[in-house]
Amino acid sequence: MEDAGSRLERLPVALVAGHSGSGKTTLIERLVPRLIAGGLRVAVVKHDAHGLNLDHPGKDSDRFFRAGAAVLAGGPGETFLRMPGTWDLEDAARRLLRSNDLVLVEGHKNTRGPLKIWLRGGGEDAPPPEAGDAVMCLDRNEPRVAIVHRFLLEWLARQWLRTPVRAGVLIGGKSSRMGSPKHLLRHGGKSWAARVAAAFAGHADSIVLLGAGDAPPELGECPRLPDVPGCAGPIAGMRAAMRWDPDASWIFAPCDMPLLTPETVAWMLARRKPGRWAVMPRQSRQEPAEPLFAWYDFRAAELMEKVLAPRELAGWSRSHTALIPGALGRALKNMNTPHDAEGLRGAQDGRNAPAAAAGGF
Repeated sequence: MEDAGSRLERLPVALVAGHSGSGKTTLIERLVPRLIAGGLRVAVVKHDAHGLNLDHPGKDSDRFFRAGAAVLAGGPGETFLRMPGTWDLEDAARRLLRSNDLVLVEGHKNTRGPLKIWLRGGGEDAPPPEAGDAVMCLDRNEPRVAIVHRFLLEWLARQWLRTPVRAGVLIGGKSSRMGSPKHLLRHGGKSWAARVAAAFAGHADSIVLLGAGDAPPELGECPRLPDVPGCAGPIAGMRAAMRWDPDASWIFAPCDMPLLTPETVAWMLARRKPGRWAVMPRQSRQEPAEPLFAWYDFRAAELMEKVLAPRELAGWSRSHTALIPGALGRALKNMNTPHDAEGLRGAQDGRNAPAAAAGGF
């Protein structure tokens, strides 16, 4: 079984360590505005071995806490949560990363696993033993903020891609417009659902079927998740996926995109970067973004639980929409009617179907 250090090593968690007076607080204080200006959300974990002094004896909030309650105190522009007990670093980091891109930790100099930056104080000639796993050791006379800022941006871009990617194929029951379950229709010797799954192969760590429809024979071994109860439409399957594996990012596609290609999936995933919690293609500047064939970071789960339909996610500040090249964009054609299906059957090759005259694609 993996230890906590190995698990932390994969997360966007960076330790700023050093002896007392080495400048840890000053460095973090100056780094945070730069990172935020670059579109990132940043959390800081402060480790104090001497105990916390955050409240005032006799204040209402302190009295509630000493009575045994977790206390949430809110004021203009800020909220303060004080809880009994302690979180270990991994637990704290995972909680904070639900709504932040990066966690900086002041202290934890003896913790193994996360990225560690060691700050030398005055009179330190050589790094101490606890700095042995540090990626850099910086003296006071070095431009620490610029060095660490540049390093963190490059490192965070790599860390972002270490999040597992799961693929979800959205299937359903009988389509009123098509007259039969779309995911079971066949083209090129495969069901539509299997064609979508094939486009994901090689780009996702696993493929999951989402929805209440019958699984096509080719995908009988795929994990299958039922829709979230009390929720209708594609959002029910998307929520189910993100609840099932809340630590993965997800790329979704509906089963009525049988022309989807691996190249289109690769184009989508290439647009992941720190600060983007969703990526959606747009066929033109006049058309809305496509929220069903889209990639969602695990940080999108909270908003996913609040919206009634996927289209509401397109206007989210953390969603990135990108114009998809025409050759790839044709793969996003939705097949909704018997006329669409007939045109697809008339095409000589699934990938060239958009160029076929029948059905306008």
